[in-house]
Amino acid sequence: MTERITLHNLLPRVFEGMQADEAISRSEIWLSRSVTFDRGCRVSIEAESGGGKSSLLAFIYGSRRDYSGTILFDSTDARTLTVDGWCGLRRRSLALLPQEMRLFGELTVMENICLKNNLTGCKSRAQIAEMLDRLGIADKAYEPAGRLSIGQQQRVAAIRAVCQPFDFLLLDEPVSHLDARHNREVGALFDEEARAHGAGIITTTVGHNLLLDTLTTIRL
Repeated sequence: MTERITLHNLLPRVFEGMQADEAISRSEIWLSRSVTFDRGCRVSIEAESGGGKSSLLAFIYGSRRDYSGTILFDSTDARTLTVDGWCGLRRRSLALLPQEMRLFGELTVMENICLKNNLTGCKSRAQIAEMLDRLGIADKAYEPAGRLSIGQQQRVAAIRAVCQPFDFLLLDEPVSHLDARHNREVGALFDEEARAHGAGIITTTVGHNLLLDTLTTIRL
């Protein structure tokens, strides 16, 4: 179980040499001495396009390492993790919904979700069907994901993201293509799943915020 993620003096390498720029100097994350996300938190990270939101989540998830500074999972430095260490962390502690969703267009909605769920055994088929119904896409369960609208695909990716154990749910602009009603429904699903795991939520936005009642905003 991971109780805390801590960032020390973090900066994407692409921003090196730009420390005096206003966008960096005003940031509440980049080059901050210590930024802490505790298990159970609800945090929205806001920035303009190109500000590094996706990069930050990729650094935390371990899919990118092109940064200076330190990321700690409790007391473990992310740079010391082996491949097996990262795999274990992602299986039990870190769930990610990437901005680009990464669905397989030729596979059905249910197949896309079950690719992950079959590995984790986290949800029953009935629970997945209930989530599809809850988000208004039950009738799309056996449609190829590539035939769905972007908003529908975003809801599929939301369900897939919670089909695993996690201590932190990392969401990269998870509701950018959703109207207010579906935004709130997705937000409620994330909140309930996170509460069931005692987990934190870290989400990013350029202004189209995930509708959760208790989000703390941090300016990137």
